Amino acid sequence: MDGDRETVRIRQLDAFTTEPMAGNPAGIVPDAEGLADDQLQAIAREMAVSETAFLLADDGDADRRIRYFTPTQEIDLCGHATIAVFAYLFEDGAIEAGTTSLETNVGTLEITVEDDGTVWMTQDAPRIREVDLSYDRLADALGVDAAALEGASADLPLAVSSTGAPALMAPITYLSDVGAADPDPSAVEAITDDLEAIGIYLFTFDALDGDSTLHGRFFAPGAGVPEDPVTGTASGAVAAYLDRFGAFDEFPEEVRLEQGHYVDRPGIVRVRLEDGRGVRVGGRALTTLEGSMVVPETSEDEILEA
Repeated sequence: MDGDRETVRIRQLDAFTTEPMAGNPAGIVPDAEGLADDQLQAIAREMAVSETAFLLADDGDADRRIRYFTPTQEIDLCGHATIAVFAYLFEDGAIEAGTTSLETNVGTLEITVEDDGTVWMTQDAPRIREVDLSYDRLADALGVDAAALEGASADLPLAVSSTGAPALMAPITYLSDVGAADPDPSAVEAITDDLEAIGIYLFTFDALDGDSTLHGRFFAPGAGVPEDPVTGTASGAVAAYLDRFGAFDEFPEEVRLEQGHYVDRPGIVRVRLEDGRGVRVGGRALTTLEGSMVVPETSEDEILEA
């Protein structure tokens, strides 16, 4: 307690990296029981990272439940925050290596933690739909050359792919095209609203590292995230998309996705497709901040009776 005020423990972990101040920072509230929705949102806004995960006891068949909030809204699933939560639980000794279950707004997911702390999460069954969107409109929104988008479109159409959070998949020709992107947030938000997607995943096979499959950037201003450093849900979604449209003669046993370099938060997401084409996203995470936060009063406490 802080005087008369309730406090909660908070953590911040960098996910999809083993180096501090890299990858994607996620906020964690390890015990969010009893907090109202507006309190969860206020804490996420104060944490000021792309997503904060609130850990709850599950009242169903799963071992745990997580709710995810950006600074502006609740979302159904967040890959990097999930990796961060289970890396924290493993680091804290709350769980051992092995498999556990997690309840989210998209359903129950399987989480596996390896002996070295690598966390693997299953994602929702892929849902993919092609969209009617002009390359000129998309290019204007992303601040890229329309010809560079069309040049990558021979076998890979514009489509919204989801393994828990829908994202527009936008292949482009070269790494320089990805790096030069200068999005117009309002135009990006208008497209994602029209397509019922959270954001746009711009990617190229022209990666920095020879061991990497592709390099991506993810823009989600409508969810309060102008650019997400390293995105687990979009990584799972792009792997399912590449499988759906036959990007490889034989799909790799594991794909490695680079992201975050253009915001100075580089990270790597590992993705595997199971025989039934289920999607598993994996990575490491480490704690970079721990402390406590005063819980704000709920809006209900502020209602005045007439």
